Amino acid sequence: MNAMTRIRTPMTRRLANPGTLAVLALVGLAHLALWWGLNRPVPLPDFTGPVAGLAFAPYQRGQSAETGTGPSAEQITSDLRHIAPMTRRIRTYGVEGTLGQIPTLAQGLDLRVTLGAWLDTRPDHNAAEIRRLVTIARANRNVDRVLVGNEAVLRRDQTPAQIIAAMASVRAQIRQPVSTAEPWHVWLDHPELGQAADFITIHLLPYWEGLSAEDANRFIMEKLDAVRARFPGKQVVIGEVGWPSDGRDIRDARASIVNQAAFLRRFFIEAQDRRLDYFVMEAFDQPWKTAFEGRAAGYWGMFDLDRQPKWPLTGAVSETPGWAPWAAGSTLLASLLGGLFLSRRPDIRLTGKVLFAALVQAFITSIAVVLLAMSDTYLSWSAAAVWLALIAGQGLLLLLLVGDSFELAETVFGTRWTRRFPALPAPAGTRQPKVSLHIAICNEPPEMVAQTLNALAALDYANFEVLVIDNNTTDPRLWEPVERHCLRLGQKFRFFHLGKYPGFKAGALNFGLRQTAPDAEIIGVLDSDYLANPDWLARMVPFFQNPEVGFTQSPQDYRDGSESAFKRMMFWEYAGFFRAGMVTRNERDAIIQHGTMTLIRAAALRDAKGWAEWTICEDSELGLRLMRAGWKAVYVPDSMGRGVMPDDFAAYRKQRFRWAQGAVQIVKGHAGALFNPFNRDLTRGQRWHFVMGWMPWFGDALGLAFVAGSLAWSAGLIFAPVRTDFPILLFMLPSLGLFAFKLVQLWMLYAARVECGAWDRLGAALGGLSLTHTIGKAVWMGLIHRRATFFRTPKMADAPALVQGLVMVREELGILALLWAAILGVTLVHGGATWEAALWTVVLGVQSIPYLAAVGVSLLAVMPAKTKAVPVAHPARAFGRAREIA
Repeated sequence: MNAMTRIRTPMTRRLANPGTLAVLALVGLAHLALWWGLNRPVPLPDFTGPVAGLAFAPYQRGQSAETGTGPSAEQITSDLRHIAPMTRRIRTYGVEGTLGQIPTLAQGLDLRVTLGAWLDTRPDHNAAEIRRLVTIARANRNVDRVLVGNEAVLRRDQTPAQIIAAMASVRAQIRQPVSTAEPWHVWLDHPELGQAADFITIHLLPYWEGLSAEDANRFIMEKLDAVRARFPGKQVVIGEVGWPSDGRDIRDARASIVNQAAFLRRFFIEAQDRRLDYFVMEAFDQPWKTAFEGRAAGYWGMFDLDRQPKWPLTGAVSETPGWAPWAAGSTLLASLLGGLFLSRRPDIRLTGKVLFAALVQAFITSIAVVLLAMSDTYLSWSAAAVWLALIAGQGLLLLLLVGDSFELAETVFGTRWTRRFPALPAPAGTRQPKVSLHIAICNEPPEMVAQTLNALAALDYANFEVLVIDNNTTDPRLWEPVERHCLRLGQKFRFFHLGKYPGFKAGALNFGLRQTAPDAEIIGVLDSDYLANPDWLARMVPFFQNPEVGFTQSPQDYRDGSESAFKRMMFWEYAGFFRAGMVTRNERDAIIQHGTMTLIRAAALRDAKGWAEWTICEDSELGLRLMRAGWKAVYVPDSMGRGVMPDDFAAYRKQRFRWAQGAVQIVKGHAGALFNPFNRDLTRGQRWHFVMGWMPWFGDALGLAFVAGSLAWSAGLIFAPVRTDFPILLFMLPSLGLFAFKLVQLWMLYAARVECGAWDRLGAALGGLSLTHTIGKAVWMGLIHRRATFFRTPKMADAPALVQGLVMVREELGILALLWAAILGVTLVHGGATWEAALWTVVLGVQSIPYLAAVGVSLLAVMPAKTKAVPVAHPARAFGRAREIA
């Protein structure tokens, strides 16, 4: 193409101006200040004395008592040397394997050992464990006490009588005092245990009781005094006392590093004053326990799994000591990303720049915080895979949010628009190139098609022809009246009945292209229900005087928006894309071509080999193909014709299903041009808009996967509440934030660019939400299947309106019921006593909103209108007539 004149391209890229740099710097500093404020060290009382004792389980990374993979003698020795400066006493839980060597290895470090034997429901194992316990206790002088069983009565692995008999058997064979270890209430419930034991070993873990860290020490002293009072004269040893540094909340108990440090430091001080005998639960984190006790079970250690102290015994304590590099990195990355985008649109007003920069900082930080949390979490391979999948999902949401934020900023706050095209008729006497208008029909009502043809007969343009191509219509009562009407309208109108014909609409249009008059320079396509304005061709054809223009597009508009509340809602839901989205895309010559009200240069269409028959969105695919070939597009946001909208929710949903699945087909078919950075078929701006324009639909597919995951997770919370923890906050908040942002974005875009009232904005939002499940399902279908799948609609014409509406959305209704059942189940099981439980029910509630919207819109569509609908604004006013965009 040799261009003699040029359409203005999107504004020249430039470095961010000083105002933009100042905004990025100020927002970045505010972001760093927020990081600092949330991570300030917490002052706590100091403890300088020795710790009385530590519960000692020396399992290393990848080892587990459940799988029989234990530590080596060298690893145990290293661990003992690690804790020896802190305490002179340890307690153990078993003597099987290398655990039986602990007393011998500890003897050289002057550590005394309270030796434990692990008893369960296996008689042979228990007998062997007791034999080993006796042998080791006899052989090691630093074993000063023994414990026969640990919480065996609590677990109901052993009865009190069995434990009493085991203690008696051990006592008869060794010199050391004998006891067993149980929570405080087991001793009070079974005083016979206390009578049989030489000393009382109680577990006091206020976290499991749901108490706050501040109230925990009071609880410990109360229960300790109660046990002492029940067994006067007997020594009471606290066998386990501690607080986890991570895990789910249990009522007022919150697991955190600061709370762990605060609780233990206060306890150490009071225990020192009262000369208590205790063992801290525990020396090292043991993540292998999480499989059967929940997340908190792996985080009771004063040292982490890598044997590093979680907090010091003196000085202030920080929840996330390593936050600074993450804060600096996320702030820098967000500032660079924000600057990259804003450099493309330096004309955005200050408010928009601040809004966009702040949103990008928030989105990048959400990913950084998740990665930071992941770095501090013990993950199995399966858990790591789940985390990585969730992070990948959040990355997709991040990309979606950044793109939507920039669209919001430039659409609402942009001040300069370089590709506005006022469509004015050519001066009188200007040459009129011939236009061939193509209408593909299939089983259409002949009266409706006749109206469309009559509107074309009234065009203020002399040099045109109309080709009506009927394909796959078998009933002659539908196509023969259209043929007769074409004959009445004269030689400009030609009719073709193809019968059964391959390729669907694209196949019919390709047939029409072959029948087009040889002297036709422009091809136009309309839907069979569109009434074109008389000046449509007169206003749009002149753009083809520029040899760079490959096609033009006018917005889809509708004439039946006042028929019902349902159609009014659809009208404004459609309007948002054509009034805001397409105008913004046009700035980078990246509009979506539609199969109606479009004009195409005939040479360009023939060079492109016609319409693609492998996709159900042949119109959008052609537009992308023409852009890849170097042709430019013109979008004029004026209404130049009006059609009719779907009559019911089933048709509305079917239409969006086709659009979404067709988009996936196009993305797959043009993946190289869209994702390969070395492919130069498209400009960066075009690639950005095509990828990001369809990204929300992929987000709906991701949302559908999240719904399935949420239901599965909720089942675990309901039926296996001990083993199933709530999803961490970092994965719950983004879904809530995305939902809130999308609503705010829609409200702001409509307020700025679509001339409708607040109720119509809400209706548009409701309409969009009602299609979320359909779009997500269509995307997955498009990803899985190569060829298009078709949306089947149940035939319920004779059923009552309520039944029709519910049957149309039976899938959505079923998922809605499951989500609400999950909310009820989680509430009943967990009582909403913690913020995690409450927040999870909120997440489930938010996920149910699109399904509730689908049910509501479907019922709205089948209900007869009781009152006359308020007319919507005329499209000429709704979409504007070459009005100023800014």
